[in-house]
Formats: sequence, C-alpha cells, structure tokens
Amino acid sequence: MKKKYTIQKTPYIVPTTDGKLIEEHFGNASNKNTQISLAHMVAPSGWSEPFQTPEFDEYTYIIKGKKQFIIDGETVVLEAGQSIKIEKNVRVQYSNPFTEPCNYIAICLPAFSIDLVNREED
Repeated sequence: MKKKYTIQKTPYIVPTTDGKLIEEHFGNASNKNTQISLAHMVAPSGWSEPFQTPEFDEYTYIIKGKKQFIIDGETVVLEAGQSIKIEKNVRVQYSNPFTEPCNYIAICLPAFSIDLVNREED
C-alpha cells in the first residue's frame, strides 16, 4: 500500500552567497513540487535582498529574532511568534538590519522559483 505522507529528513540546502541559510523541505528545488514550497531560513544580521515583485503569495512565520519587510513603501517589522502573508505581484524587500539572526519559516504558493521572483537589479 502506498504511503499517503512524506517525511522530509534531508531538505535541499539552497546555495547562497549572502550568508543566508535556506533549507527547502518541499518545493521546486527539493522535490520538483511547483504548487507549494516550504523552507526554513536563517537570515544573518545585516542581510538584505533587492526589491522584488514575486508572482506567488508568500507566508512568513518568525521563530526567533526580527525581520524587516518594505511592502509597497511601508516598513513592517515582525518579531518571534508573528506571521505575515504578502500577496503576489506586490513589490517587497526583505532584510534583517538587526543585531541577531532571524530564524523563520517561509511558504510560497505557487512554489518559489527564481523565474517568478522578479528581483530588481541592485
């Protein structure tokens, strides 16, 4: 009988050059799932990404630390225990300008894809 569940014990570690840890448990990189991605991330102090306008909804849950979002020009800071949904096709910048790393979970619907993130040039 085929199992009706999947346990992920070895997430795909996405290579980065900015010090951010990305462990994708389900999604394009880990199991070719284009419908949803689930990743555990750790953004180091001082980390930031360029502005982007993703073609997916992104849900973020902060486990530890703080994370800053600039969403259509509005600055929002989340702390541990807080979460946010940012709708697709909204211009956003993610960063951690704080002194401690930010440990969080991100879920993207459809799954994160570099082709759908639409990052702006620095």
